[in-house]
Amino acid sequence: MRVSVVDAGSNTVRLVIADVEGDVPLPVHTVKWKLRLSEQVGPDGTIAEEAVERLVKAVGAAGAAARRWHASGPLAFATAVVRNAPNRQEVLKRVASGTGIRMCTLPGETEAELTFLAARRWLGWKAGPLALLDIGGGSLEVAFGRGRLPDFAASLPLGANRLTQEYLGVQDPPGPGELKELRRRIRHELRDVAARIRWERPRTAAVSSRTFQQLARLCGAAPGRFGPFVERELVCRELHEAVRTLAALPAAERAQLPGISAPRAAQSLAGAVVGHTALKLMGLPRAVVSPWAIREGVLLRYAEDGADWWTDTACAAETAALTSPTAPLRIAIPPA
Repeated sequence: MRVSVVDAGSNTVRLVIADVEGDVPLPVHTVKWKLRLSEQVGPDGTIAEEAVERLVKAVGAAGAAARRWHASGPLAFATAVVRNAPNRQEVLKRVASGTGIRMCTLPGETEAELTFLAARRWLGWKAGPLALLDIGGGSLEVAFGRGRLPDFAASLPLGANRLTQEYLGVQDPPGPGELKELRRRIRHELRDVAARIRWERPRTAAVSSRTFQQLARLCGAAPGRFGPFVERELVCRELHEAVRTLAALPAAERAQLPGISAPRAAQSLAGAVVGHTALKLMGLPRAVVSPWAIREGVLLRYAEDGADWWTDTACAAETAALTSPTAPLRIAIPPA
């Protein structure tokens, strides 16, 4: 079975086409479009008209690519930048009318569940009780569990791009006062979730997302060209040193560091501060970098639970909202 997934995030729209054999998604083709939607929103989070048009074109191109590769789908979803936009429903309707593809937005907790599932499948049962952290542009997802799906999942407004805009936009590089306020905000948001993770005492911690991958590379992990099967980890004390390095440099110079790409250089500092603070507060001295994340999680749930999981559960409420303007935009995925 060949399936395609489209993920519209804060920075890019990504298409993954995979053959799902034996409940294992084996990638055959990937494409990404750099839209940087998070940079094209108004003060209230409204997505600009030009950005909506670019999103429609990217999703349409992804659908065409999926057809060329004879893949079903695509299973299309958007993360925090669209989920939190006041004009979310209009954006989704424009995508549907312009491409014929019904895109939905998944709640942050559901994103955490799907990413946890992906990390669990990648690391295997030997990981034992597992904690999962994933930093996006708009939110930080945290999950913990002993089984296939997490026992606990949370989504916090601690995305790297969001915090950069809110706290690190005055000076470049930022001053000590800005960093102090940023850390205070992160500790406040993480307080209860970190206490829960400490209480659960996970055997293994895993991190995923492009932000964590780049930070791990900055801290000495193997480069991406070595492939996904090379073990990579992120050590808390090394991440602390990375924070100091990033904080001393303007955004343009951070892009010269190992692993830090130019499009993410500005938000790399906020991502590092979130990552270090989270690991420290949760009592996690190190974490394994999982190359599988939310897209693989969607593919796994689709393969393991069937197409009805997506059409009748994941996107049911939002699909109804596209045809009924008064319908609530809520999604609830029950535990499997």
